[in-house]
Amino acid sequence: MASNRKGRARPASAPAARPAASASGGPPDADEAFALARFQAMVEDFQDTSQEWRRLFSEFLGTFLLVLVAAGGGMMGQAFPNTISRTAAVVAPALMVMGVILFMGKISGAHLNPAVSIAFALRMDFPWQRVPGYIVVQLAGAAAAAWFLQAVVNVSAYYGSNYPATPTYSNFSAFLMETALTFGLVSVILGTASGAQNIGVIGALGVASYIALAGLWGSPISGASMNPARTFGPDLISANFGGYWVYVAGPIAGAVIAVGTAYVLRGLGGGRAGSAAAQGGLFTKVTNPDAS
Repeated sequence: MASNRKGRARPASAPAARPAASASGGPPDADEAFALARFQAMVEDFQDTSQEWRRLFSEFLGTFLLVLVAAGGGMMGQAFPNTISRTAAVVAPALMVMGVILFMGKISGAHLNPAVSIAFALRMDFPWQRVPGYIVVQLAGAAAAAWFLQAVVNVSAYYGSNYPATPTYSNFSAFLMETALTFGLVSVILGTASGAQNIGVIGALGVASYIALAGLWGSPISGASMNPARTFGPDLISANFGGYWVYVAGPIAGAVIAVGTAYVLRGLGGGRAGSAAAQGGLFTKVTNPDAS
């Protein structure tokens, strides 16, 4: 294929030669045509970092919306007693995750969770150099949501966080629960985005269903966070990090185990489908983003 001035292959949709005339009947603007072809190449190339701000904003907004609902259930329940059941509180975040995946998954991959970003990178579907940026904006989005809720609902963000069910259950018991629940979540995410098993946007139904199911049976012991960012936001705003290590170590351990299990089941990496799910569909899907 022909090359542009930067040496990248010109997209198939870009014209190979200058057209004879524009739609208006006059000569086309060669600079405008070149700029359009260059823009198409840029947005199709995942290695081009000039559009990274879109991915980061998507992760910030998506995590903000997730924590808005997840922490909001507990905080609204405190403000208005007997109005929000535990069932509603654990199902609402699942529905929000499904919505975010459907409307923004093509931009950033809709990780919304540091454990998911780490899992995709471990499976070589996502470049490690972009993991820190994703995690920072996920934490920031979670904190912004908790701050917003505390300001509007006028209830401490403490009631929107996750804590081990002490003294009946120890922090270690909560850690084991978070590890097991996150293992299942990441397994569903990796599985529905791998090769022939990739089911596209319908995968949002599988992920949302698992989140709701995990919360229905696992939340009494640990809160079923499965997400270090989801717990970080309310903890930061309420200045209470009691037992927070559980919600970092548990999800990350579960994610690592899920990646190992995925390797046993499917081999290394998730193929082009796995890369597409991890990176978002706005850019070119490559089997291994870190490969030269």
